[in-house]
Amino acid sequence: MQKEPQHDDNEAIAPSKTQRKKDMHDLQAIGEQLVELDPKKLAEFDLPEILADAIKLARPMQKHGARRRQLQYIGRLMREVDASPIQEKLDSWQQNSKQQTARLHQLERWRERLLSDEHALTEFAKQYPQADLQRLRLLIRNAQKEKAAEKPPKSFRLLFQELQASIAAD
Repeated sequence: MQKEPQHDDNEAIAPSKTQRKKDMHDLQAIGEQLVELDPKKLAEFDLPEILADAIKLARPMQKHGARRRQLQYIGRLMREVDASPIQEKLDSWQQNSKQQTARLHQLERWRERLLSDEHALTEFAKQYPQADLQRLRLLIRNAQKEKAAEKPPKSFRLLFQELQASIAAD
């Protein structure tokens, strides 16, 4: 009868090759996000000089093979850095961006409803009582006239800005 090798439960088990590869790809993806950032946002990270230089070198690269190798190099350099704070900051920026996009979509929907549905202004007034209804009525009327006369959408834009101010004041 063979004895099974004894394993100490406290002993750290080395990650599998698959897990190590996945981790490397994750670091490379973070590095790619850093390459895509504008220089001002990149400066907010306290990156080692060698990593910052590698990121700056990757920016202008157009050839797929060269860029891929540079991104792999950046991924390799990322192993020496604690990537979790970097990832958290990138995620928070992305979340803020998604919230801003959702807000802009909400404003667009309101503008379209106000221009197409005559009862939408009443609904808007109930939801945002601080809104300047007289100004909104004027902008809606002017935007509709502009569209009918195929004029530049000046009031259309002003309506969006007024909606933005009304909803932000909420």
